[in-house]
Amino acid sequence: MSGDGEETVTGTQVSYIGKDCTKIPSVLAKKYGHLTKRLDLSFNLLRSLEGLEGFVCLEELILDNNQLGNHITFPLLPYLNTLTLNKNELTELDHLLDTLVISAPALEYISLLGNQACPNELVSTEKDEDDYQRYRYFVLNKLPNLKFLDTRKVTNKEREVASSRGGFMKVVKPKENKVSSGTASCSPDLPYTPLPSVSRDPTNHRGVAGKCRYIYYGKHSEGNRFIRDDQL
Repeated sequence: MSGDGEETVTGTQVSYIGKDCTKIPSVLAKKYGHLTKRLDLSFNLLRSLEGLEGFVCLEELILDNNQLGNHITFPLLPYLNTLTLNKNELTELDHLLDTLVISAPALEYISLLGNQACPNELVSTEKDEDDYQRYRYFVLNKLPNLKFLDTRKVTNKEREVASSRGGFMKVVKPKENKVSSGTASCSPDLPYTPLPSVSRDPTNHRGVAGKCRYIYYGKHSEGNRFIRDDQL
């Protein structure tokens, strides 16, 4: 099913935010797939990316606050430079990273905050800086061309460690703990969006806020605000 409401189009940017759609409406690709460079599908209920293959020119893809899990697949997106998957349902990284190596060869910016697979205080108070750093090494081992991971610029030292040892720093999927009643314990829902919007849909006024060492503050994300080389 797809939610009702209209998309917002500004030049080569298409936003379809907060429509509660479970799949990408086919009409979006038919109408805008040939010209869209930035696609924002945040705050929906997406569980797959079926239909994304129609967006052949994508450079930036925003998928924050959906229900995308470990078996997510991407079509070939040869120009995709920026990808945000904040606050989804990823608990492990292998399939995602292996898919992106093939599907997004030009990828330089990615954010995975708010997923179990990204071990920081946003998903578990038991995680610390060392856990998060090992995660960074593992991701960079798979995607060595990244310039930014989450909210941090990739350093030369990180590249060196990732190249030599990152492959051995796999983030292990947490085991479900059973309480005495026999039900599984769950981490609390965290209604945050880690990064501020680059461009804002004037019809969408919902806002949330959060606080963490790894995040920016602001209204709900339409994507990460990455620091480009010419802004340093």
